[in-house]
This record gives sequence, structure tokens and C-alpha cells, in this order.
Amino acid sequence: MGLGPRSPHKDRRRFPAGGKPGRRARGSGRPASGRQRQPCPPPDGRSEPALDAPLHLSSEALGYFRRALSALKEAPETGEERELMVHNVLKEAEAQAIALATHRTGSEMLQELLGFSPLKPLCRVWAALRSNLRFVACHRSGVHVLQSALLQLPRLLGSRAENEEVEEEEDGKKGSLETLEELVQGLASEVCDDFLFYCGDTHSSFVVRTLLQVLGGTLLESERARHRGSQSPETQRTPPRECKPTDFEVPESFLNCLQDLSSCFLKDIAVFITDKISSFCLQVALQILHRKLPQFCAHLCNAVICYLSNRNSSADGSPLLLFLRDQTSSRLLEQVLLVLEPPKLWSLFEDHFQGQLQILAAHPIANFPLQRLLDAITTPELLSSVFEELSPALEAVLAQGHPGVVVALVGACRRVGTHQVQVLQLLLEAFHCAEPSSRQVACVPLFATLMAYEVYYGLVEEEGAVPAEHQVEMATARALGEVSVLGSLLLQHLLHFSAPGLILRSLGALTGPQLLTLAQSPSGSHVLDAILTSPSVTRKQRRRVLKTLKGQYVALACSRHGSRVLDVIWGGAALGARKEIAAELGERNQELIKDPFGHHVARNVALTTFLKRREAWEQQQGAVAKRRRILNSILED
Repeated sequence: MGLGPRSPHKDRRRFPAGGKPGRRARGSGRPASGRQRQPCPPPDGRSEPALDAPLHLSSEALGYFRRALSALKEAPETGEERELMVHNVLKEAEAQAIALATHRTGSEMLQELLGFSPLKPLCRVWAALRSNLRFVACHRSGVHVLQSALLQLPRLLGSRAENEEVEEEEDGKKGSLETLEELVQGLASEVCDDFLFYCGDTHSSFVVRTLLQVLGGTLLESERARHRGSQSPETQRTPPRECKPTDFEVPESFLNCLQDLSSCFLKDIAVFITDKISSFCLQVALQILHRKLPQFCAHLCNAVICYLSNRNSSADGSPLLLFLRDQTSSRLLEQVLLVLEPPKLWSLFEDHFQGQLQILAAHPIANFPLQRLLDAITTPELLSSVFEELSPALEAVLAQGHPGVVVALVGACRRVGTHQVQVLQLLLEAFHCAEPSSRQVACVPLFATLMAYEVYYGLVEEEGAVPAEHQVEMATARALGEVSVLGSLLLQHLLHFSAPGLILRSLGALTGPQLLTLAQSPSGSHVLDAILTSPSVTRKQRRRVLKTLKGQYVALACSRHGSRVLDVIWGGAALGARKEIAAELGERNQELIKDPFGHHVARNVALTTFLKRREAWEQQQGAVAKRRRILNSILED
């Protein structure tokens, strides 16, 4: 965002916007730090165990598994023939498990095969891999096979009774499910025996993270994305706020194993705080323990804070501040802040953060833990203390290129429900649209693009001059600028404030093409979602904003993101509004049908029925509206 002459930061012409919530854009994020960890030799001079299985995978074997996998994909999902095929293929895979797992193409095929596998064949393949666990876990391809095997547990444990019946052995051995539990516990035991090595290796650390999730019965969305995507820890930038955990039931013994495994962090806490690869494991453990073993999570957090607080004091305050500026330990502290209970968070703020917020907000690394502190605030008392200290520097923080801090502060005001009027006024002042008051109607484009008034409209004002009045003609003639991710998040928070009237008036002042651009934007489309879902926006206010889109419905329907917005608008529209939308779409029906996005909208609207059998369409839509009213009344009760 650009800053006008009245700002003390005259050299800035734009508030830099991050590419993701709370992160800087690609190429301008945290400085790279830390060396790439190489697989360490076994401790105490031990050598790798000899490999009993052949590592070479012949081209004939690779061709066999490729054909078998293709046949499985084409076969019916159920049936005796399919079950026999799965068992035969996995029996062959068991015999060559290590060779398959450590072959780049073979690893990918084995991962897919494990997705088809019943309980007993998976246990056999797993047992074959565990015979050389260290080698497979530290292999760039083998590690993903181990992860895939672990990630089958929610499916297999969820069908416990069925598996016991189908997979029961006739030779008097223990049932398959017990064997599965034993395999998981055995893996946890081996990892626990050499915990530092497995957590510190670039590849095997993925196994530790997945194991922690499986033992806790919680899969983190961010970790599943890492498994599907890049293997490099440098690319793992998913913010904690984006995690969407999925829970599943696990035996009580798994939670006991989770606590035993997590206890290993306490033995070498300094390593897990300062080492980049190992730190990822502790971060995942904190998320899982917070959900399943909160008391032990608090114990682990105390150990981290105690260690950091007792280092050599810095000249400018708490020793913890040094670690907030460090690339590795700051990421760990972000997670600690998100899982701390409110009383502990308040104590941490008083002991280490208070009086330092503006300094942290300006730092290229420390501003991220500050964002997590703001994300974790749930009490008015803590928010008041933070707001009092941070709010005077709002414009400076934006000018320094850290808009994530401002978005997090606005999000805290939304969540707690206090300081909403004050923070909106500060935003208007920071974007130079508070005075004269006619400028306030232009706040939405400024917030969305993170640009100051003078820069957005290309004005040149002398220093000390009285700001010019807002020119409506100038505003309507200018196309909407590119909507940033953080600008979109800022508007979404503001629309959920208890009094979003100013934002709605600004949205209502946009022209049809400008509002269309907002709805078609990957980031801006979520602003329209907020208008449609915010409990603070009345039905009348919603209609007043959305009526501007009249005449733009076809363009909206033929856009990837706009078509989704139109679907949401349609879902909440009354019968009269639906008739207007359908009539406008019907004028260009052929264009919609040929468009890859528009034909989905045409089907959702039942456009063919509308054009050929209007009465039947109205009866159908009336019945839908009636069901929606009944459902809403039930939900309100």
C-alpha cells in the first residue's frame, strides 16, 4: 500500500501483502536459515542391519505390479474375484516389499496398493518393511510407504468387527487386529529407542509425525498435505490456523504409547527447540496432545517456555525474545502460543511480551509468533492490554510490510467482540480515508488491495495540504485493483463485526463490473461469502449489495470462482429473486451450456425446465423454498 505525504513513512508506496494468511509473499517471506540435515549414522557406532530382502526391482516385476494395479482400478469395488486379486497382488508385494518401497515408481504403486489392502495383507507388508525400519524410514521413497501404511489405520480400525470376522486365522494365532496394534506399538517402541535419530533425519521425521497422529487418533490436514506434496521441509509453510484435524477412534493402548513417545521430547528439549527438522515433530506432538492429552501438552509447553526463559538474558528484555527472532524456535513458539490455556497465555504475555509488541511487529520473523498470540486471544482483558500497546503503531506495521499482524488483531477484535469501533477507525486513518468523511465510502477497495487512498487513485498531494474530497466519478471509472489474500481476510473479519454498516455501504457503492471483479477473484470471492453468511448482515442489507450484480449473472456463472458465489446466492435467494436470476441466465442459455463452469450453474438453476415448463419450475422452486423455511425454523428452535 502506498502512503501519502501525511504518513511518517514517505518512502513507502504500498503496504506489501503476504501471499498466505500471516505469511509474506513468495520470495519475501522468512529468511532461509538452518542447514539441510543429512541422515546421521547410528548412535554408539552401530552399523546398519544387513538387508535380508533383495533391493533390485526387475523390470518384469515392475510391469507386473503396474498391470495388477491397473486391473484393480478397473475391477468392481466389491466381489470375491476382486478380493482374491488383492490378496494375490499383495502377497507378491510382501515378498518384494523393501525393493518396491525404495524404488521411485514402485513406491508410488505400493502406496496405492495399500489403499486397497484388507487388514491381514497390510500387516504382512508392514512386518516385511519393519525388518529394516531404519533403512526404509530414511529412504526418500520408502518413508512415504510407511506413512501410507500408517494412514490406513483409520479405515481398518473403523471396521474392526468386519475385519475380525473376515480375517480370522485358523491356526490359533492371535487375531489380525491385535497384530495391527502390536505392529503400531512395535514401531512406536523402535522409534522411541532411537528418538533423536528418527526425529532429526529429513525423511524419517515424516514417519514420526504421522505416527504421533495415528497414536492420538487425529489426522492434521497440514500433515496430510505434506505427505501428498513436496518432501522438503523448506516448502512446509502451512499456517497453523489452516489445519483441519480429523478424529478417529483408537485403542487406549495407543494413547499410552503417545504419552510414552511424547515423553522422549523432554529428554533432549534443547535439540527439539533449536533443530529445524526435529522441531517439526514437537510442533505436531503439541497439536495432537492439545486435543487428546491436554495436561501432558501443558507440561510439554511449560518445559519449552522454562528452557527458553532460563537462557542468557538479552539486553532488551526477556531471553525468550531472542528465540522469537529465530527462524526455527519461533515456529515452535507459534504452536506453543496456540495450545496454551488462557491463564498461561496471560502469564506468558505479562512475563515476556508486554512492552515489546511494537518491536516484535516490526521484526521480519518475530511478527509471526505475535500473529499467533493474537490468534490465541480469547479474553477481553488480554485483548485490551494488547490493543492498547499495538494499536498506535497500526499504520507503521502496515508500512513495514507485515499486514498479517493487523489482520490478526482485527480477527481478535471480531472473535472477542471488543474494540471493534476503535480498530475500524484506526484502519480508516491508516489507509488515509478517515477524513474527509466522503472518503470512507471508498474503504473496501483500499482494504481489499492494501493500498492507501492516494496511491489507489493516483493522487499527488502536497505535504500539509488539506485532503481532497472523494470524487465519485473518479471512483466509478477506476477498475477494481487486484484483491490480496490478506485484504480479503481483513474485509471478512470486518463484515463479521457487530456493526458492519460502513463496509456494506462501501460495497454498495461499487459498480456492477467492480463487484463482478471482486466475486471472480480467488481471494475476493470469499468477501461475497462473508456477506451471505455473516449474522451481522441483515437480509435487506444483503439484497442492497447484491442487486448491483444484476446484469452480471452470466459473466459470474462463466467464472471459476464467480460460479461458486452465484451458487451460494442462489441457495439463499427467495422465489422472486430466483426468477430474476433464471430469466437473465436464460437469455444466454446456449453460452452457459458450452461453458465449463456455466453448464453446472444452468443445471443447478434447472434452466431448461425454466425455459420450457415455467409452471413446473415454479412449483419445484416453491417446494424447495418451503423445505428451506421449515429447516431454518427447526435450526432456530
